[in-house]
Parts: sequence; C-alpha cells; structure tokens
Amino acid sequence: MAYKRFTRSVEQLKPDARYNSILISKFINCLMLDGKKSVATRVVYDAMDIIEKKIKDTPPGEVFETALNNVKPNIEVRSKRVGGSNYQVPMQVSRKRQQSLAIRWILQSIRGKSGKPMSNFLAQEMMDAFKNEGAAMTMRENVHRMADANKAFAHFAW
Repeated sequence: MAYKRFTRSVEQLKPDARYNSILISKFINCLMLDGKKSVATRVVYDAMDIIEKKIKDTPPGEVFETALNNVKPNIEVRSKRVGGSNYQVPMQVSRKRQQSLAIRWILQSIRGKSGKPMSNFLAQEMMDAFKNEGAAMTMRENVHRMADANKAFAHFAW
C-alpha cells in the first residue's frame, strides 16, 4: 500500500468570517505562528480596518486582493545543472506558486520590522503593494530583473 500524504486543498479551506474570502483565510493561516489563529485573525482584521480608514473609495478586501495580485511574480529563475555548470534559467511561475510567493514576500517584509503593532505594518505594506510600491514589490522586481538578465539561458528550460 502506497503512503499518501495528507494535503488540504484550497477547496476544503473555509472562507474567513468577515470578508467571506478564501484568500484572506489562507493569508491568516500563513501569518499564524504556534497555532495562534485568533491572534493572526485579529492582526489581519485590524490591518483591514486601517486600510478602510485610509483608502475610502475602495473596499479593503479589494485592496488586499489587488495588492496580492500586484506582488505575484510572472517569471522566476531556477537553477539547472548542464554539463558541469549551473545556470539560472528563467521559467514561468504556476498560479499556485505565484500566490504562495506573494504571501511569503509580504509576510517576510512585515516580519522584518519592529516598533509598531504588526497590523500597522501589514496595512502599510498592503497599501504600498496596492500602489505598486513597498518591500514586497521590490522583491518581485528583483526576481523579474534576475530572470531578464538570464534570458540567454532560457533554452535550458525543461
């Protein structure tokens, strides 16, 4: 009998209570540390309240989704070994990986800061990403720049 690893698909993930969004629920789960989901939920909802106060013409759920879509990378470099040399080969990114990279980069940029409550940093990063600015957008631009610089090795793509 083959060993089957338990994985939870996105369809089984329940949408969050306030915005009824599976994407926000996934973000909360990624933000959560040590199983403290209520803390992560409070941070996200407080950030959404801050976004709602500062950007009045757009609903916070839409700001969140647009910010995440702006951070998603279209192309990335992967290491490939060819004849004893390693090449950084530019490759298309799947939609699932785009989403996970965007979430990871946003969380990485807000976890690196200290001094204020995390919800303030999250709200600021979301508003910056909404305007195509901020640390997460810088990471995306660096990945795209790296892929553009290594275009010569695109024929090694598998």
